Amino acid sequence: MKKYRIKVVETLSKVVEVEAEDKDDAFEKVEDMVNCEDIVLTADDFEGREFYLYGNENQ
Repeated sequence: MKKYRIKVVETLSKVVEVEAEDKDDAFEKVEDMVNCEDIVLTADDFEGREFYLYGNENQ
């Protein structure tokens, strides 16, 4: 039997509303909130799963 490496990618997503001066400020505020763990994505935020062949093309 051959061995295969499969990459699994799961996506979590959440819509966050913030008040900001402009879109750049909004992105910065949300990024800071994520980094400080004020926003934490959980299994409830699951959006999808994808599978990819990983590094096996020549085997």
